Amino acid sequence: MPRPADRLPATPAPSQTPPSSTPLLNTTAELATFCERLASEHFIAVDTEFMRERTYWPRLCVVQLAGVNEAAVIDAIAQGIDLSPLGHLLADRAVTKVFHAARQDVEIFLLLFGAVPAPLFDTQVAAMVAGYGDQVGYDQLVASLTGASIDKAHRFSDWSARPLSPAQIAYAASDVTHLCTVYQQLRGRLEREGRLAWVAEEMAVLADPATYRNDPETAWERLKPRTANRRLLGTLRAIAAWREREAQRIDIPRQRLLKDETLLEIAATAPATAAALARARGLPRGFAEGKSGTGLLAVIAAARGLPDSALPLPPSAYKSGRPAPGLVALLKVLLAARCEAHHVAPRLIASADEIDRLAAEETPDIPALHGWRREVFGTDALALKAGRIALGIERGRIKLLPMVP
Repeated sequence: MPRPADRLPATPAPSQTPPSSTPLLNTTAELATFCERLASEHFIAVDTEFMRERTYWPRLCVVQLAGVNEAAVIDAIAQGIDLSPLGHLLADRAVTKVFHAARQDVEIFLLLFGAVPAPLFDTQVAAMVAGYGDQVGYDQLVASLTGASIDKAHRFSDWSARPLSPAQIAYAASDVTHLCTVYQQLRGRLEREGRLAWVAEEMAVLADPATYRNDPETAWERLKPRTANRRLLGTLRAIAAWREREAQRIDIPRQRLLKDETLLEIAATAPATAAALARARGLPRGFAEGKSGTGLLAVIAAARGLPDSALPLPPSAYKSGRPAPGLVALLKVLLAARCEAHHVAPRLIASADEIDRLAAEETPDIPALHGWRREVFGTDALALKAGRIALGIERGRIKLLPMVP
């Protein structure tokens, strides 16, 4: 019977040693048979190899799958192969899909099958909850939990080239066979420590299709403009949206079309002619005079005509003024101390931008002030801001000191 989406499965049985030779599946029939066997598993480990250096959209080349007793490598670009059996397996809620650093893999499957694999478990997030540090590398995690070492020789292979070599296949398979053991070790530890609910909360974010949606109209926010000039922000919003759509249309990386620094300069100068646009640093030769330059100038002209009421508001840090550097520093010290005490990665509690907001705003709507993060850090952070506690040192460690009224 399928499990509810908001529950994590019980601790699985210990993994057995995978076979020494991993099959390469390059027909629909082989894939369907393998996926049918894996559908009886409690969990499967999943990884991908893809190419994205020269395209906007990722090109899936290889998929690696492993269960408790077997693993296989799928040639995703084999002639005539239909990946539908894989899509059905990834949608099977009776089987947990285990990834490490899942976002890019999940984005690929969402684009390919129109749905996020469910339920899913990200061992990178789990490792941060378990105290292995911020964004712990997969090879470090494998070494720590299994004693094995990852051969990095094929990490930067051209996975679109065929045929795949036996060494490439072995490298790809090792990622998921080790991932099975990593999952079991981490999950068991988090279950013993009562932290599975923390991981489940993070998995809800990864399971939301909106997490992977690239809305051109919000692309400007990723550039983190450090200004309160709404007219400039209006121009930046318009040209960032144009870059996103143009990069999608011609399928090239957005940075190859126009670099972030160039985009910010164009927003600040708002050129009205091709000659003025051509003076922007980092612009490709002939860009200003070509079709793309003409389109960009039209977008800038339209942004110039926007009424004040249609311009975007400044980033939150500039709505309330710049945060006091001293308070930011104290909050970062408190964050480090509380995360050390609870053996959890600081980045999972609050980002640098969120710490700035916490310093600048009275009670910002940030994750650190909700749920388990509030218990670990948020309550103490608000108390520090209100002057109800201070920071001291005892035996070389940060200590919270109550302030006497």
